[in-house]
Amino acid sequence: MTNTQIDSFIQKIEFDRQAVKVSFKSRDPFIGFFVNTRDYDDLKGKNFWRIISQSNIKNYLSSGDANLSRIFSGFEITKLKVVESIG
Repeated sequence: MTNTQIDSFIQKIEFDRQAVKVSFKSRDPFIGFFVNTRDYDDLKGKNFWRIISQSNIKNYLSSGDANLSRIFSGFEITKLKVVESIG
């Protein structure tokens, strides 16, 4: 997906509140949510996205530690779907 497509999707959801099923070209899909950090605009311009995986959501919500996220290339993402609300 392009950064415009992903950004358009993200603008319709709440950061840190709505979980998203992220599907990829070359890896298994997972559930997580996008994180808006200080480097968000820089990463977005390069089509990279910080995503907290479902296994780290509870820790992230209690600590706010963005280091629990992983950075993924938007070009590898094939589909995004809202699955649930968090919190």
